[in-house]
Amino acid sequence: MVKSWNDRLNTPGINGIKPTPRTVGDVVEGQPMLVPTARQVDDFIRSIPRRVAMDVALRTALAIEHGAEVTCPVTIGYHLRTVAEAANEDLERGMTLSDIAPFWRVLDAKTPTTGKLSFGAAFVAVQREREGLEP
Repeated sequence: MVKSWNDRLNTPGINGIKPTPRTVGDVVEGQPMLVPTARQVDDFIRSIPRRVAMDVALRTALAIEHGAEVTCPVTIGYHLRTVAEAANEDLERGMTLSDIAPFWRVLDAKTPTTGKLSFGAAFVAVQREREGLEP
């Protein structure tokens, strides 16, 4: 049976800090790299204030919060989708916008993850506009 997105969000993952295995983009080999759990990403997104957008800076801020220099770019991409899809499941179950993680503060029209969302990018655009954020 396929796990729901909320099940994935709440599955205890193996997180921690380890040396970056190789240089990729802005991540340099050997840097202390946070490999976060989906729950850590969800908690961090919930801490972003209303009307504040955060892009790649999310990775840096999350890493610093946990004592690392960088956050794994692959893991964060996967977990961003998990957070967004779990939030959508919660909305479908009747929760309100104020009860879910405001993932639209970190996803925008240009973010590759936005295009992968099962519920489409329009919701993200509407929420960003509602908060006065760039599309």
